[in-house]
Amino acid sequence: MDERQALTSFAALSQETRLAIVRTLVVAGPDGLAAGLIAERMGVSPSNVSFHLKELERSGLIAQRRESRSIVYSASYDALADLVKFLMEDCCAGHPMVREGVERSEGCCKTDADQSEGDVVA
Repeated sequence: MDERQALTSFAALSQETRLAIVRTLVVAGPDGLAAGLIAERMGVSPSNVSFHLKELERSGLIAQRRESRSIVYSASYDALADLVKFLMEDCCAGHPMVREGVERSEGCCKTDADQSEGDVVA
């Protein structure tokens, strides 16, 4: 990811509703959610959600697909991972505080199976 794309992504995420939409879609998983369901969960009008979804799609952080008569949106996990990678590119350049922060966050994406493996006492 280059700096221009990172700035576009951060600009899209700098608005409260858009950040909440991305977080909702990340939790929803790769199947995503229909636009109407996103509006319902967010408690905002469909037209408001549509505006924000277009901005997020333009930034590349989400993708859409048509399923029957619905438009389903999902998080673009590769783009989100690239954004995090862009931020952390210098984490191993002698900045122990950044490296420690990365190490603390490594457990954020563990699956239930990963967590249960860690609970096993030998």
